[in-house]
Amino acid sequence: MDVCLYVQVAERALFLWNNDHFVSLVAQNRQVVLPLIFTALERNTRNHWNQAVHGLTLNVRKMFLEMDQEVFQECQRKFLEDEAKAKGLEEKRENTWKRLEAAGTSLTDNSIIKGSSVPSDTMVSTHTGSGVPPQGQVAVVGN
Repeated sequence: MDVCLYVQVAERALFLWNNDHFVSLVAQNRQVVLPLIFTALERNTRNHWNQAVHGLTLNVRKMFLEMDQEVFQECQRKFLEDEAKAKGLEEKRENTWKRLEAAGTSLTDNSIIKGSSVPSDTMVSTHTGSGVPPQGQVAVVGN
């Protein structure tokens, strides 16, 4: 699908906020509506590349802030909390991969350079089926 079409859809959706009847319905249900759309609003205000979508998003965000500052701040607090959690999980995932890569490099370096074999508890498969690679060969761990 064409990128321009996505931008047009986003702009049209954001133009709904110019409709007084729509805004009054949202205002009556802001405690339910704002938590549902807050993440999208925040991401658009931070990262959206299209200037029109970015500007319209800022207007909607400002409207909610003026509508109910308490609900807005609660949504913002939760968003920042979720963002910090996600960042922590990403860092943990990266550290796990680094440890796995280091262990794999260490295992490969020890096996190939020193001529030692891989410990039998880390072997996945062997040629002989006995758990010990044939003389002079290094077992391959993984697929």
